[in-house]
Order: sequence, then structure tokens, then C-alpha cells
Amino acid sequence: MKLRKILLYKAELLASLWSSKMELPLLSLSFFLLCMFFAAPSCGTYYTPPSVPRLTDLVPNVSIDQYFAKIFGGANIQLMSNGSSLNLTLNKLSGAGLVSRNKYHYGFFSASIKLPSGFTSGVVVAFYLSNADVYTHSHDEIDIELLGHDKRKDWVIQTNMYANGSVKTGREEKFYLWFDPSVKYHDYTIIWNKYHTVFLVDNVPIRELRNSEAFYPSKPMSVFVTIWDGSEWATHGGKYPVDYKYAPYVASFEEMEINGSISPPIATVPSSSKTNVSSPDTVEGPEFIKLSQQQIDAMDWARRKLMFYSYCKDTSRYKVLPPECK
Repeated sequence: MKLRKILLYKAELLASLWSSKMELPLLSLSFFLLCMFFAAPSCGTYYTPPSVPRLTDLVPNVSIDQYFAKIFGGANIQLMSNGSSLNLTLNKLSGAGLVSRNKYHYGFFSASIKLPSGFTSGVVVAFYLSNADVYTHSHDEIDIELLGHDKRKDWVIQTNMYANGSVKTGREEKFYLWFDPSVKYHDYTIIWNKYHTVFLVDNVPIRELRNSEAFYPSKPMSVFVTIWDGSEWATHGGKYPVDYKYAPYVASFEEMEINGSISPPIATVPSSSKTNVSSPDTVEGPEFIKLSQQQIDAMDWARRKLMFYSYCKDTSRYKVLPPECK
């Protein structure tokens, strides 16, 4: 009865708007109707997530300028607050990116990010692990890619993995966020150890892949932080490219956290750093090797409410589903 009253109210409101002959284009009116009746997160409706342990509180921040080096777009990289915060800019000339000075074999990797606002189709902000620079044809990769929106004003988070030479087809899953990521900073986190890989947003797990011999990243990787033009594929399969009349696009980073096993050490982190980068606790501590029931329930919530694409359901790409899907 309550639902019926709500739907009746919405129908009456829509009829009122129509009868007033407001100059709404038919497409806008249709979208308005969709938003009213289905209240999906893609229509600007946001949710309060379940309560979860704050794993990011257990790992100290690192100095960005001490832990990272510039790899492209130097003029579009702005370090601030004595190296503890960062702006990366995408404009007509270039995107921008940093790479960690060390490679890591397992660890905890997190960044607090505020995304560009406005029309951001084709813009990709990425925080990820990769060793493609060393293993050209057999690289590993663990990706968090934040994909800009079209006129619906939705940022999308895409998670992906490549492992042990399986580089032709990714393992993508896509989610809407339960907040506007351009208003303030939010935490995006990767846990990678010999037990599992977990993707988290504001400490809420959204995806877990358990270790298997057949498919699991096994080689040391660098950490990358980038913003770039993904017009060819990022927004609705490349349907909406970057429109540079809205540039520059600025992604802001702070509270970077890296705590893992350096293997092999290719750079020396200054001794003044407060972080013990080889601490085994973050790699194999009880909080990091297994999800609690509270975290499992939160992950189920995120996947049920916000996930809209999973490779495990894409039979056009996978005639035979990968073994982890079963």
C-alpha cells in the first residue's frame, strides 16, 4: 500500500509537470521518469554504506615525493604540502603520471582521491599495480580505474586484473559509487597478499579474488598514479570522448599509503619516513588475510546494489567462463 501511494504521487507530479508545458526535451523527460521510479544510483541517488573496520587507519601515510617519481606529463604534476598531497592534470597537451620508486611483492596500497567535477567523459584516473615495464608479454596488473561520466554525471569504478601472461582479456567488474567522488576525498585501496586480492572503497570491500595457481598476480609490481585520455574505450565503450572545452581536469591525491614487501629494493626510502615498508603485519596480519563477516556482508551489499558489469556474466567474451567464476 505504501509503495502504491509513492508511485501514485510520482505519477501525479509527472503529470503536473507535463500539463504545465515545461520546456523539457523528450529525452530529459524520459530520464527524469526513469530516475523517479527507479531511484538508481546512476540518477544521483546515493546510499549510506554498511559499517566496516577502517583498515586505512592501521597504515601510516607516506610522502608522495619520496615514494614516487614522475613518468610523464611533468608540467601537469603539482606536489603540495611538502610532498604529502598531489594534483594531476589532464589537458589538450598531456595527462600525467607517477610511478613508485620501489617494486612490491604483496602489500597494502591506498590513496585518498578527489575526482574532477563537471563533464568528464573519457577521463580516466587510475591507481594500480603493474610490472608491464619488465614483463612486456606476461605482465601482472591489479587496477583501480575511475572512469569519467557523460551527462548523467556518474563516475564509475572499474576493477581489473591480469596475471601470469593472461593479458588478452581482462577480468573487469564495474560499479557505481554510493557518493559523489568530486565533492571530497575518498579512499581507494588494494590489498594484495598470498591469500587474496581485495578492492576497497572507503574501507568497504567491493571485490575479492582468492589466490589460485591458475590465475593470480605473482611477480613484484610498481605502483602507478595517473590521469589520462581514455576516449577510445572509457565511457560507454568510447561512445563519449574527452571534450577539452571542459579542461583542465584535475584529480587530487592525499593520504597515500604503501606498506608492503619491497622485492627487490631498487630505491632507498629516506630513514625519516614514519612507515615501515617491509612490515609483515600488513601483508599477513589477521586483518588483511581474511575478510570478517562484517566485511563480507558489506561486500555483498556493494555488489548487489552497485555492480552493473562482471566478466563472469559476459558470455559474449567468455564462451567458457574462467574457473574462478564457478
